[in-house]
Amino acid sequence: MQPAGASESRREAVEALLDAAERLLIEQGYAAITTRKLAEQAGVNHGLVHYYFGSMEEVMVQVLERFTARLIERQRAMYASDRPFLEKWHAAWAYQEQDLSSGYSKIWLELQALAWNRPELRARVQHVNQEWRRVLTEAFAPALREYGFETLSLEAAVSLVMTMAQGYALERLSDIQEGHAALLSEIEVLMKSRVNGAKGPRSRTERSR
Repeated sequence: MQPAGASESRREAVEALLDAAERLLIEQGYAAITTRKLAEQAGVNHGLVHYYFGSMEEVMVQVLERFTARLIERQRAMYASDRPFLEKWHAAWAYQEQDLSSGYSKIWLELQALAWNRPELRARVQHVNQEWRRVLTEAFAPALREYGFETLSLEAAVSLVMTMAQGYALERLSDIQEGHAALLSEIEVLMKSRVNGAKGPRSRTERSR
């Protein structure tokens, strides 16, 4: 059994390495991070990186998992509130902007790309995706009933929003914003029309008649 002091020392070193890796992923990206640079940023001996994690890839995926856990807690609390779903939708997209600013979106997308060529990481990255999917599934089940979208299945709605959110983040990180405001605006119009009991906005073809 390790002495209590040794256990605390390990915990502090692990947290310091994860904090440093998170900063470096945001500022420089995975390709620029070396074991020595990470250890130097964390203020620990570089040998501790492999001693505690086994590989640099393990450090990075733990950064993603830790960051995700913080955000999912935030998201669940927001969706559990008594606000109308449209207000929650606004809050969720405000969080999307926060996640872009904080660097989470960059880390999430970079780790997905890293896992494309590393099968041993793929299941871990998929698990993060499943965690987000679970949050949306829980939130959207009552919302689909509230807005009367009977023709859209829960599975399809969750997949649509997840794909939209990641595509939005990918384009924003590439300094592309074309069409984003229009998309969000038209979705809001549709949701409001459903709340008001209307059939929804007319199609462009109908409006031109």
